Amino acid sequence: MRRNTPIVLLSVGHACVDVYQGCVAALVPFFIAERAYSLAVASGIVLAASLLSSVAQPVFGVLTDRWAMPWLLPVSTLLGGAGIALSGLSGSYPLTLAFVALSGIGVAAYHPESARVARIAAQGSHRAMGWFSMGGTIGFALAPLMVAAVVATGGLRWTPLLVLPALAGAAMCLPVVRALQERQAADGSRTTPPPPGNDDVASFVKLSLAVVFRSIAFIGLSTFVSLYVRQRLGGSTVTGTAALTVLYLGSTVGSVLGGSLAARWDRVTVARRSYLVAAVAVAGVVWVPGPAVYLFVALTSAGLYVPFSLQVTLGQDYLPSRVGTASGITLGLTVSIGGLAGPAIGALADATSLRTALAPLVLMPALSWLFFRTLPEPGVPGSMLSDDAARSGGGAAAKPG
Repeated sequence: MRRNTPIVLLSVGHACVDVYQGCVAALVPFFIAERAYSLAVASGIVLAASLLSSVAQPVFGVLTDRWAMPWLLPVSTLLGGAGIALSGLSGSYPLTLAFVALSGIGVAAYHPESARVARIAAQGSHRAMGWFSMGGTIGFALAPLMVAAVVATGGLRWTPLLVLPALAGAAMCLPVVRALQERQAADGSRTTPPPPGNDDVASFVKLSLAVVFRSIAFIGLSTFVSLYVRQRLGGSTVTGTAALTVLYLGSTVGSVLGGSLAARWDRVTVARRSYLVAAVAVAGVVWVPGPAVYLFVALTSAGLYVPFSLQVTLGQDYLPSRVGTASGITLGLTVSIGGLAGPAIGALADATSLRTALAPLVLMPALSWLFFRTLPEPGVPGSMLSDDAARSGGGAAAKPG
């Protein structure tokens, strides 16, 4: 396998998984329109996906620290797609929650293993990890367009068509999985002790809290920005879908920019500065009138996503003996936990207005900045990548073969 092929395949596969995280928020306006859900009830759908995903990802992270499970990549991709595909077929709210939760479990199972494998394939390159993260943000960006094309045409009963990216993503994973399994067979073992290194638990906890506040800001906006911009500009559903698309497209720029900036400055400095930009940008989304809201939506998503891949590798470097666990927490418990704030934002919006409900989100990136002010830039243990590659078979995927 050529040197860059695994990262390319993993990036495309990441897009095909994260499209389903984006689909949840993109489906909310259609659930409201067809089923007359209130904002608080509709945000419970986002909560269903986020809650199980946030709890399950650290669990899968612990498992991948003990066993190499590359087969999780295609299986979890299919699971994520199946849940969203089934979510529009039943008018039952509990069944809708169950199907969306099923998709959340699939997303949860995918991320810890894929982040660990991508780190191996990237061979320590922040740029390569940025490209891997960009794959996920492209999936987010395409979600509202895909949902609009399918559901706006045929209604919620057409959601089974949304399984197609999962089928493509699973196919993209298979060559990487095959290479990893061949390496495992050659090694004759599926378990090894964790790689050596000194864990900095205190810094990891601060990092996790910073990502929690980032998650609240991004998930809160992704859930309600479509409805908010539509109200502000007095447009159709296309107006709101455009705002959600801009939010997700800006995140693709931020992901790549983060990797490039980290090659020039250290990761902590880059993340700290980007959170200041994000705080100002969120304020612009909430209070600046007119079409300029689209500019501030783009700046918000870029500011919140510049640190994204950097936070994943920072977590891995703070906990070098538990890379899978670190990935599961930074990508799961702290990233998805923003969905827990969704019902509270929706209830406040029902009682007052969406502007009032979104205003507290301005504080979230500012709090992330405060935590980053005290974080050190960790050194990368020299043997971590090579030992982890040997453990999971990553050498077969990271080098020409």
